[in-house]
Amino acid sequence: MTPLSFSLPRTWRFLPLRTEMDRILMASVLFSCTLVGLRILHTGRLTFLSMIWNLFLAYIPYAISTALTVWKKPAFLRILIFFIWLLFIPNSFYILTDLYHLADNHRNSRVPEWFDLALILSFACNGLLLGVLSTQQVEKLLMHEKTYIWRWAFIYPIMWLNALGVYIGRYLRYNSWDIVTNPIDLISDITTMVLHPMRYRDAWGMVFCYSILLTLLYKLIKPDHHGKYHHYFLEQK
Repeated sequence: MTPLSFSLPRTWRFLPLRTEMDRILMASVLFSCTLVGLRILHTGRLTFLSMIWNLFLAYIPYAISTALTVWKKPAFLRILIFFIWLLFIPNSFYILTDLYHLADNHRNSRVPEWFDLALILSFACNGLLLGVLSTQQVEKLLMHEKTYIWRWAFIYPIMWLNALGVYIGRYLRYNSWDIVTNPIDLISDITTMVLHPMRYRDAWGMVFCYSILLTLLYKLIKPDHHGKYHHYFLEQK
């Protein structure tokens, strides 16, 4: 007899559950959302509900990069989708800054500190992992068979843009869609930062620091292409 095996139908291969990694990610996302739901039920307050929305925004670039690896679209359309991906990928790493909530006025005496730590950390980890996996997919598409130096030359600018996006989102309070709905104010604020770097030295300091941090985190977490340092759970089927 042929041993039983589980496999998704071919018609399901575009769904978020098509690979083992996707299913683990979905379970982790549901765990984070469940913690928020339990906290709301226990306290009667909607604290941290916005983190579910942030996590949804963090999932968008992963969905886009996954679509790029599966769909055989014309080159011009793939380039357009890539630029859309660039607008949304900072949302994945933005959730790391939600760790600030551990020290702000969101604490509730009815909720143990360890619970809030697990809740916020789970969202931050999910956002980081979604960002790393999504960037890895795009790197494989654009840097196929490129040298190690070329890969670094691709990754750091992407992470620099992510760091800039994190600053813009956290402190200037812009969103990804403001490039369409409010482009004048967005471009004006960025231009002011560029023209007056010393006035915004703290901002540029954060961008520089976070660009290095995100680059190092990405290189530490993602699988090594030479097989010397391998994380099987990041492999895509």
